[in-house]
Amino acid sequence: MSTDAQAIHHESFIVNLGPQHPATHGVLRIKLTMDGEYILDAEPIIGYGHRMHEKMGENRAYAKFLPNTGRMDYVAALFNGHGYVCAVERLAGLTVPERAEYIRVITCELNRVASHLLWLGAFLVDLGGFTPLLYCFDDREKILDLLESVTGARLTFCYFRFGGVCNDIDDTFVNGTRDFVKLLRSRMPLYHDFVSTNIIFRKRCEGIGLLSADTCRRYGATGPVLRGSGVAYDVRKQEPYSIYPKLDFKIPVYPECDCMARYRVRVDEIVESLRIIEQALDQLPAGPVMAPKVPKILKPAKGDCYFNVESARGSFGIRIVSDGSENAYRLKLRSPCFSNMSLFQEASRGMLLADALALLGSLDLVIPDMDR
Repeated sequence: MSTDAQAIHHESFIVNLGPQHPATHGVLRIKLTMDGEYILDAEPIIGYGHRMHEKMGENRAYAKFLPNTGRMDYVAALFNGHGYVCAVERLAGLTVPERAEYIRVITCELNRVASHLLWLGAFLVDLGGFTPLLYCFDDREKILDLLESVTGARLTFCYFRFGGVCNDIDDTFVNGTRDFVKLLRSRMPLYHDFVSTNIIFRKRCEGIGLLSADTCRRYGATGPVLRGSGVAYDVRKQEPYSIYPKLDFKIPVYPECDCMARYRVRVDEIVESLRIIEQALDQLPAGPVMAPKVPKILKPAKGDCYFNVESARGSFGIRIVSDGSENAYRLKLRSPCFSNMSLFQEASRGMLLADALALLGSLDLVIPDMDR
């Protein structure tokens, strides 16, 4: 090989993946340093959609921040609202009626299923398969119809209130939810036959995008990313909240640490969420859905509170510092997507670009949740 040919062979180059690219799942830019098809370095550059949610939470009354929660992780917006109202309720000493707690869990788990279905369809599009997206969106639309009937929205939900929820659920919602649970449960074998056993999908995922448990811990990864690396951490079990301790469900864990393991965790979580929804409907008590005499303008006593919930992407946490006024003195949001994204730079080094896109898709990132 000539000197010139050797120089060309070892020459690296820089490619921008994004900020507007179908494989980045949003306005994410990754600065890739490449050696041919192999990645030497991948630098995520975020902030293109930064909206200062934390500062907005500090310059307005607590209730006026509620609509903001649905604009972060908009794919699973109910979890953001759940974490926020729980944090404020803890600060203000509010007790939530039991019926409202059940309704919160039912709607959140429906939102989890909808989020995982959207991820599944989009992930397969990343890998070159389009048809499963149509099946996923067909089932997801049924969930959005149910949630719209009680929340009035289909995406950026603002349903939870301090002390409960804004609307009660009726028999139409309950019966519709039961019918959906039966329908989706009957369709899960179809997804397994269609996707899980597909040899092309398996070759793109098995042994690809390895993330060790140590790597996940060092970067604070949570949710299906962590559980796909063999760590059985779930906020609903390790730090129980709401009515989850009353319900029987498993935490799917796979030790393979690859893209396939993260896929299997999410598919199994859909099944477990259906179990949770069914049990919650069976146990649903009568009663009010709002605590009595909740002030229109809350002024929690001085204090410092942190509350986290298990969102579709991992541990979503909110820290609120109250100075006794109608605004939070400090509001800090813990984004699971930010932590999960942080490990991509280290994990993608030495990977083929096509495999790195599979890894990126398996992280299930929602970019507005990172940018906040």
